[in-house]
Parts: sequence; structure tokens; C-alpha cells
Amino acid sequence: MTQTIAPRVRTLVLLILAVAGALLAGAAPVSAHAALTGSDPAQGAVVAAAPSQVSLTFSEPIAVGDDSVRVLDPKGERVDKGDPANPSGTTYSVRLVSGLPDGTYTVAYQVVSADSHPVAGAFTFSIGAPSETTVSVSAQGSDDGLVGWLYGFGRYVSYAGFVVLAGGAAFVLACWAPGARVRAVQRLVVSGWLALTAATLGLLMLRGSYTTSGKVGDVFNLELLGDVLQTKTGAALVSRLLLLAAAALFIAVLFGAYARTADAVEPDRDAEDDGGGDDGGPDKRDLTFGLALGGTVVAAGLAASWAMSEHASQGLQAGVAMPVDVVHLLAVAAWLGGLTTLLVALYRAPVETPIGRDAVRRFSRLAFGSVVTLALTGVYQSWRQLGSWSAFTDTRYGQLLLVKIALVAVMVAVAFLSRRWTQRLADARVSEAAEEAERTEATERAEEAVRAEEAVRTKEAVRTKEAVRAEATERAEEEKQPAGTAPAEASGTSEVSEASMAVEPPKASDAFDAFDAEKAEAGQDSVRAAQLARQRAAAEAARQKRLRDADPNRFGLRRSVLAEAGIAVVLLAVTTVLTQTEPGRTEQDARAATAASSSASATGQGSGAVSLTMPFDTGGRSGKGVVSIDLDPAQAGDNALHVYVEGPDGTPVDVPEVKIALTLAAQNIGPLPVAPDHVTTGHWSASRVQIPMAGDWKVEVTVRTSDIDQVTVSKNAQIG
Repeated sequence: MTQTIAPRVRTLVLLILAVAGALLAGAAPVSAHAALTGSDPAQGAVVAAAPSQVSLTFSEPIAVGDDSVRVLDPKGERVDKGDPANPSGTTYSVRLVSGLPDGTYTVAYQVVSADSHPVAGAFTFSIGAPSETTVSVSAQGSDDGLVGWLYGFGRYVSYAGFVVLAGGAAFVLACWAPGARVRAVQRLVVSGWLALTAATLGLLMLRGSYTTSGKVGDVFNLELLGDVLQTKTGAALVSRLLLLAAAALFIAVLFGAYARTADAVEPDRDAEDDGGGDDGGPDKRDLTFGLALGGTVVAAGLAASWAMSEHASQGLQAGVAMPVDVVHLLAVAAWLGGLTTLLVALYRAPVETPIGRDAVRRFSRLAFGSVVTLALTGVYQSWRQLGSWSAFTDTRYGQLLLVKIALVAVMVAVAFLSRRWTQRLADARVSEAAEEAERTEATERAEEAVRAEEAVRTKEAVRTKEAVRAEATERAEEEKQPAGTAPAEASGTSEVSEASMAVEPPKASDAFDAFDAEKAEAGQDSVRAAQLARQRAAAEAARQKRLRDADPNRFGLRRSVLAEAGIAVVLLAVTTVLTQTEPGRTEQDARAATAASSSASATGQGSGAVSLTMPFDTGGRSGKGVVSIDLDPAQAGDNALHVYVEGPDGTPVDVPEVKIALTLAAQNIGPLPVAPDHVTTGHWSASRVQIPMAGDWKVEVTVRTSDIDQVTVSKNAQIG
């Protein structure tokens, strides 16, 4: 394979790697980032009496809707009532109808975690004894299927667009100012902007279906779109679109006013020069500074649109994790995006605007700083998401992180080879400069010869014109002489006179016509000389391009940078999958909770919660109803207490006041007052209710239905 064909083949390979990376990101199953860590009743538990509610505890806050939690009886009929409530922390509960018969019940949930990912699952518990059930809950969530695939692909495209947009602009400003004039670089950066904008719009449209039904028909549901705009993720996507409008203005200035101030060819400088080719006047320096500052602000804002809505916004030290995540994303863009721009410059930069060794060296320093930043921020993020060394191998997140670390290590090794090729390119530059000087001298000699030849032609033309004018003047004077003064010889024979009269003397106009012809011929020679000069320049440019492409040092640099770019595509795909995978810390917590629940079920122990139901009648209008008390875990120490008030028809109702008192008469303790907080219609709760010791406690509930109508009802509950 020749070196002329090789770049096209390598470009094709790069495109294939990009498609493979996109398929990897889209085809991978999207894992939720919130996990169910507990439930009441527990998974697989058998309880003696029907509970009044089902509670689910997750590893982080979630968003719930009307049908987020469903409880189905053995026949598949729903037995939950009302909307899910959030009594405390990350625990969510749904009320059950009273009088449930014995049997096995199924709890199905579909919610959205705080870091924007859908969470779906199901488990069963039994009342009295297990029984057969007709319920079959599908294992497929809304994030599976075509909508989930499209959403994952959109996330990959958005990351790639951001990397190319931010990294390409940074490469031009910090490393290679003449690149602002290169059409291929302009197209690359604009393509990144278009990809990020299109992907963001697509994610905004897909979001509603992705977090609910997962149906393609719901993608254009305006009601779902309105719900999405009210969420944190929707706000982040809209903010990203607004920042992209500012980015469009930045691109226009970068490739407009800034490109006009950039030199077509940047002379190579000493390796110690840290500048980006900005040796212009104060106006250019001010423009460069303004673009650098504005571009950094816009890029940081775009990165923050991910940090504020995904992993970094939840869990440990969210206030520290979000800015760290922004810095991490900016470092990724500077490294991978700059690498992509360097690859385009090496292959597509025109001869009149070649990328020099100093530009490559400046990018090498920028890439080194980016890698150091990635290492520092990556260590912090790994500790935050994994929490233990075992999570590296025991969780999918840890395994993907190991793959990412390995890819980064390979990229750094290839980058080291690129630095060596850059150094060789610099060493060979001296001989190239000498050859260039010889070529320039030869060209100047040829041009001088052409100019000398044209000068000679011009002088000859002037002399000819003067001679013609002199001859014409002399003949005119002869014609003006009198007839009598003619020489004697003029009276000769008539034949000679007639012959002399027959010859007409030359006119001045004929001489000037001859001069114009000679002048036109000289002009044609000048045009031919100009054409010849242009042909020589084109041939010289083609020769320089062939020499540049055949340079083994530049060819080696191209190959190493192309290898880096191929690895970067795969690395970006792994990163996309990583952001959609449940963190190792959460996965291990969920496993521990499931194991504890299974252990409790195996030993026959229930949840330990106490549920009390007491009818009341205050005697006034609308004074009848039922009050229910849930105490969990009904042990000595901290307990969570929930109060539910229903009307005679079983619907939740609000009353002006509900008060609780706990008394242990055997030990002369109490009454201990409890003032629950109102949560939602017919629901009050109190956390950290202290019960000092085990025993048979009296639970008194005072219900007030008007200013003067109230009643106190009570029941005993065994604590501990």
C-alpha cells in the first residue's frame, strides 16, 4: 500500500471505529444509578397481618409519579390507593386498601433517580402464607428497546460533539493560530457544534418516553415534554441549548475576525516559546484574550450541564464533585478534541498553511497538562463512586473503569511515540530549511532573468519607436521642398519621372502600426511570462506537498496521531457507558440490602413494623373516620411513625389536628407526646421517635375535626 493511499484507508478505519464506538454506547444496557436498598415489607417476607402501606427505600432521592409504585394482588388487581408519598429521606410509601386477604402480592416500581436515569423493578411479599399469583411483571424497563438505544446514542453524540467543539477551538487559540484560516479545521469545529445541538434537541424530545413508557409514539407527546421541562434534567438540557447559542457567536468571531488577523503561515519558533502564534498588535492580543476568556466560560457552562444533572450531583460531597466533574470534562475535551484537530491538520491542511513543529509541541504540553488533570480528578471520582478496592472487580462500574484506565494508559504510550516523531521532525527541519533557501534562491534567479529579458524587449521597442519617428520626420521635410529646387536629375526622361511618381513614400501611420504590433507582441510575452510563473508556483506547491507527504518523520507522526484518535473514539464510548452504569458503591449497598432481606426471610422474621387501625367519631359534622398508625421498626430506640386519616368511604381526608401520645404504664413512663408533620392529604409522619424501652405501650391518638370537636382513641402495641 502506497503512502498516498494509506491516509484514506486510515480515515476509513477511523470512521469504522467511530461507528463501533457508537454502537457500543447505544447497545449497552443502561443501568440505573439509584438502587432499591430496602422495603417494608421486605422482599420475600411473610407477614402475619396485612400492612397498611408498602415502603421502598432507595440509595438516593428519586422522582415519583401517579403510577410509579403499584401493588398487585394474586389476581393481578391493584390494591394500592393514592399517590406515592415521601415521608422521610429516600423512603417512599404507598397506601394499601384495608382488609387484604392472605396471599402473595407483587410490588412493581418505575421511578427516575436523581441523576436522571430510570429505575424499574419488582418484588413480592406474602400475607399469612405464600400463594400462587397470576402477576407477571416484565423485566424490560423504559430504558430498553429502541427509545433507550436512541437515548444512549444521543448521549454519545453529545459527548463527542462537545469534545470536538471545545477541544478544536482550544487547539486553534492555544496551539495553532493559523488554523483559524484552514477550511478543514473550521468544518470540524462547526460539525461539533451541530452534533451537540442536534443531540441535545433529540435527548430533550426522547426524555419523556425514556423515563416513562419507553414507547416511540410518546416521543412527540407535548404533555410529557412539559413534564420534562419541570425536571432537573430538562432544565440542564435547555441551559445547554442557550449556551450553544453563545457558542455559535464565539465560532463566528473565531473564524471571522480572529482568522483575518492570523498569519497564513506561522514561522517555527524555539521550543521554549509558549505562545500560540499571537505576535500581533494590541488589538489581536485583546481579541485573543477575549476569545479565550469567553470560550472558557461557555465551555465550562456546557460541562456543568452534565455535572448538575448526573453522577456528580448526587451522593457524597456533591458540592465538591460537581466542579471536579466540570474540570474533568474540560480536560477530556482539551486532550481528545485537540488530538482530533491535530489529526485533521496533519492530513487536510493546505500547503500554504502547514502545521509546524512548534504547534505540535504546544499541543503536546497542553495534552500533558490535561492528562495530569484527568488523573487527579479521576482518582477522586473513582473513590467517590466505588468506595472500596473490591468494587473494581466485583461491580460492572469498576470493571468498566479498569477498561477506561487501560485505554488511557495505551493512549499515553502512543502519545510518547508521537513526541518522539515530533522531535525527529524538528531535527530534520534544519536540512529542510537549507533546501528551502536554495529553492528560493533559484526561484529568485529565474524571476530576475525574466525581468531582465522583459527590460531588454522594452528598450528595443523604445529604440524602434524613436527610429520610426525620425525617419517619418525626415520624409515629411523632403516633401515640403519647392519644385524649382529639385535636382537636375529630376528633369530626366519621362519614364523615370513616371516611375518615381508611381512609388508612394511611406507614411507615419504605417510606422506607428508597426510599433503597435511590436508592443502587442511584447504584451503577449508578458502574459506568457506571468502564466509561466503561476505554473512554476503551482508545480512548486505540488512538489512541496509530495515532499511533505513523503517525509518519514511527518508520516510517522500521522500514524501515531491516527492511532491515538482511534483509541480515543473507543475511550469516549466506554466513558459514555460508564456514565450510564450504576456506581460500584451503590451496587454493593444494594447487594448488602438484598442479602439482609433474604436472610430475614429465611429465618421467618418479618419487618418488625406495627400497624394499628382505630375508628373514631368526634360527634360533629364529618366527624367519623378511621385513623391508622404505623410504627417502624417498633423497637427500642429511633422509630418512624406514620399517621393516616380516612373518611367512612376509605378516602384520605385532612383534619385540623392530630396528636400522638405513648405510655408504658408498667414502668410508669409517659405519656410521651409526638407531634407529626403533615405530608399530604390524610398523611402525617414523624421521624426519630424515641421509645426508651421494650414493653406493651399504649398508643393514644387525638383527632380534632373542628374547633370544638375532637376525640382520643387508643390501642396497645408490643414494642421490642
